[in-house]
Amino acid sequence: MRLLKAMLALQASEGAVTDAALRDLARREGVPLYRLEGLRSFYPVFRKHPGKAMQVEVCRDLVCCMAADGDPVRQVREALADRDDVDVRAVSCLGQCDRAPAAMVDHRPVTGPADGIRACLSGEQMAPESGTLPSGRWATDPYKAAEQYYTTVHALLTESEPDAVIRALKDAGLRGLGGAAFPTGMKWDFTRRAPGGEKYVICNADESEPGTFKDRVILEDLPHLVIEGMLIGAWVIGARRGIIYLRHEYGAARKALETAIAEAYQRGILGEAAFGPGRGFDLEVFVSPGGYIMGEETALLEALEDRRGEPRNKPPFPTDAGLHGKPTLINNVETFAAVPAICGRGADWWAAQGLGDHKGLKFVSVSGDVERPGVHCVPWGTTARQVLELCGGLVGSQPLKAFSPGGASTSFLPPEKLDTPLDFDAMQGAGSALGTGAMVFVAGHRDLLDVTLAQLRFFRNESCGKCVPCRVGSHKAVEMVEQVQRGERAGPGIALEALHRTLARTSICGLGQVALLPLVEALRTFPDEPSLQPLRGEE
Repeated sequence: MRLLKAMLALQASEGAVTDAALRDLARREGVPLYRLEGLRSFYPVFRKHPGKAMQVEVCRDLVCCMAADGDPVRQVREALADRDDVDVRAVSCLGQCDRAPAAMVDHRPVTGPADGIRACLSGEQMAPESGTLPSGRWATDPYKAAEQYYTTVHALLTESEPDAVIRALKDAGLRGLGGAAFPTGMKWDFTRRAPGGEKYVICNADESEPGTFKDRVILEDLPHLVIEGMLIGAWVIGARRGIIYLRHEYGAARKALETAIAEAYQRGILGEAAFGPGRGFDLEVFVSPGGYIMGEETALLEALEDRRGEPRNKPPFPTDAGLHGKPTLINNVETFAAVPAICGRGADWWAAQGLGDHKGLKFVSVSGDVERPGVHCVPWGTTARQVLELCGGLVGSQPLKAFSPGGASTSFLPPEKLDTPLDFDAMQGAGSALGTGAMVFVAGHRDLLDVTLAQLRFFRNESCGKCVPCRVGSHKAVEMVEQVQRGERAGPGIALEALHRTLARTSICGLGQVALLPLVEALRTFPDEPSLQPLRGEE
């Protein structure tokens, strides 16, 4: 992390990592210049030259395009055409889909975006309030007051044993809530049993997929649960160091985390005697240099080791060979935040929170054409229809055309699937996937080709480039669809399906495996959708 931290500091203080600064850093650190250039050219946060006085970043992805009824980047550029002191840059999802169309002015979130940006440029404070509900009002929070924080881990240290925690997680049926859905108790067990005295705990807080923002709210409202979940994980596997890998756009979440970490150190929860005399645990926040691919756990590890964030081949898995080749436990924000409730209230309590045969509670991000976008914590087994009702239904009581249950990497489903419960297996049976629980609802007036093409463009923009089929194929797919839109070629439906199969077979990580999925599946799921008809047919 040393090199990236130094470069991030340069970027923050100077507005760029210039060639001169890079040469100076290479001399100071004793590393080849090409290595630093490789980092600068890979991570999107770095710039070679300082820009204009004011920096405006505008989200170009699906939910913000829906909220703007067009291209939000073009709209902002037109609105600020008279400002020669402003740089307007198109960026991928900012994790502010509940405030779409979203933008940032000098790293401060604004809404509008054009009106909000003008107000921010004039000196008004436009940053929205952090979080959705005050701490203690989320169903997963076992504490009513700050004085009670961390009592669960204290009780475990004096009254329990690590194997009992693993059993509780398995009995609760907790699975990874960042999208992979791997059984959490099994992952903790693997890491605990992995040989080696030095181990690490990492929280993946780099949610970057369009429509996904639940982890941002959890970090802002419930940072103590994330910290305690990591503490429990560290105690179980025998780790002495933890890292929260946080996306750089989450300024409010960073502030909340750093405040909570400082308070935990003051109380002796963290530090040299966290698990008793001579058994310390240290925790820090590492701010990502950017890039959707960093949400892939091995790409994240590469960044923490001062390399380009390109996914690793697996096996070995991080549970055996993670950070610096040591066994490493990696879970996402929501997974760690669920652990204190399960350990404190019991696996039976957690199971009872679900509906029917479903166990537990799930945070969902809801955006798109809904009256009240936001984050909700609902019982597992809640249907998509019930989630939509929680958000006030569709804007203007419009008919529903489609919904995505789990994020940009999941297929859109038709209205008749609204009664599918939130459950990994149920959503798969319905023809999609739950993913992260990022639900995007699309009203009847939308062009479904535009909607799915926006997802495809996101994956094209965010491909790390390591896998040639993904790097080239995602660009080719976008090009084919745009040619059809311009009337320059016949429908490439069969070619798109063949390209999708190639990417799915040959890509190392999930990005390439799902890049074309929403569009290809939409062609099958919505046979009567007029906007998709030009794509059909054999060339």
